[in-house]
Order: sequence, then C-alpha cells, then structure tokens
Amino acid sequence: MAEDEINEIRALLSAKPRPVGWGERRARIEEVGSVWPVADDILLAPAEVDGCAAEWSLAPGADPSRVLLFFHGGGYCSGSIVSHRRMVTEAGRAARARTLALAFRLAPEHPFPAAYDDTLAAWRYLRAQGIEANRIAVGGDSAGGGLSLALALRLRDMGEPSPGCLWLCSPWTDLTMSGDTLATKDAVDPLIHKDYLEELANAYVPAGVDRKDPRVSPLYADLEGLPPTLVQVGSAEGLLSDSTRFAAAAGAANAPVTLEIWPHMIHAWMMWNARLADGRRALQNAGAFIRARSSA
Repeated sequence: MAEDEINEIRALLSAKPRPVGWGERRARIEEVGSVWPVADDILLAPAEVDGCAAEWSLAPGADPSRVLLFFHGGGYCSGSIVSHRRMVTEAGRAARARTLALAFRLAPEHPFPAAYDDTLAAWRYLRAQGIEANRIAVGGDSAGGGLSLALALRLRDMGEPSPGCLWLCSPWTDLTMSGDTLATKDAVDPLIHKDYLEELANAYVPAGVDRKDPRVSPLYADLEGLPPTLVQVGSAEGLLSDSTRFAAAAGAANAPVTLEIWPHMIHAWMMWNARLADGRRALQNAGAFIRARSSA
C-alpha cells in the first residue's frame, strides 16, 4: 500500500519536465504542493511579519495559545505558503495548535542571511503577542528544517528561551553536500540530486561565507542545549544522511532527539498527505510529539 501510494506521488512529480529557472521552479513547487487543497474546515488568516507575508491557520479544536511556527522547504530559493499550505494546516490539526507559516525572503534575490534573519523576526512576532516560548513549536521541511535548527541555535546563543520543541522534516543540515546518501540514493530520489543542491547552495550562500558555518549548515554546530527534536526522513532520500548524521551528533551532545526513518518515503512526503497514508501517519506522530512538549 505505501509503495503504491508513493508511486502515485512519484508519477505526479515526473509528469512534466524538470523546470528551469527560478520562476519556473517556484511555479512548479506551488503546482505540485497544492494539487490537493486545504481542508474545508481550516480557518486561514493573512499576516505580515517584518515585511514578509505570513499566514495563520486554525483547525477545529486547536488551542490558539499554542503555535507551530513553520518554515517551508524549497532549497532557500523556492517554496511558499501556497506550496506547503496543506502540509502546514494538517500538521496544526494533528498538533491541536495554531500555525504560522512564513514566506521568508528567497535567494538568489535575497541570499543569506535574509531568511535566517526572517526566522528570528517571526519568533519575535509571536513572542510580542504574549505567546510563551515553551508553547511554540518550530518546524520545517528541507531548507525550512535547516532554518528551524539555525533559529533554535541562535536563540540559545542569545540566551533567550527555547521553543518547546523542534520538528524537522527531511531537513537539509549540510550545505557542503558531504552526505554519502546523495550518491547511494541518487537513483531512487525523484527530487534531490547533488548538482541541483549545489546550484541552490551557490544561490543562497554568498561568496566568502564558509558552507560549514553553523548558520547555514547546522550539522556543524555545537548542538548542546537544543530543545526536544523530532526528525522525520524517508528511506528513499538523498538527504537521508543529513538526518542520520544530525541525529547522531545531537545525541552525542546530550540533546534529546527522536529519529524516524520511513520506508519507501521520498523527500518531504508529508506534503502529499491528502493521498498518502504515511504522510498522514507522519503528521500524527509529529502532532503527538508537539502536543507533549508544548502544552506545559
């Protein structure tokens, strides 16, 4: 069943030629991400965070005093509120929390540290509304997972209260691309390939910035003091080793980390939860994790 369903998603992703250019790529991720729309019972409301568009969502029965702050994937160069709306809103339902999705500034027009700074602005936006730090979960997929980690590390280094927890979906933690699964999983990953990641990293990281800088590659950070973290990754991902190496490093630093590796799943498979039972199950697991750690 899981393989049949993920093959349907693979067919969706391969239905058109791979897009070329930033405009085409941005349009394509919105197309494939929003093919199944948000559920009818979700309440959406626009917001603005320091000049960036954002969007609130609220599912029936959710506690509006608890928030999932979500940063979308797309390699720092694409992705949007639209492309990830179904994933974010269903995560909020599972967590029984409000969500705030941020449309952070994209490279190459806005390279590092634009997105990195936008995440801090979003955190401060929530805190200014009186939301307690431990009632905020921070999460994201792919590049958004890297941004979530970078924000948590920045807050720790600033001496500010930490989020209640982190939720990292197929996170991109190493922009040096040194993970071995970029080679060993290349033939089975329909989305992530090393040459494509190199193009994204070149667009995001300015010349003169070391790609091992923990602000862009949190795998190389001192991970001590991170909040409880759930990492969910598929077995058919080129970025699998970004998750496994991060989880090992976090555990070695005594950071509480839970790693889930989902058989047959591809990069950020939760985006297609409307048609993918394992996408719904992953969101349920994430929701339970968030509820248990952001309800005090």
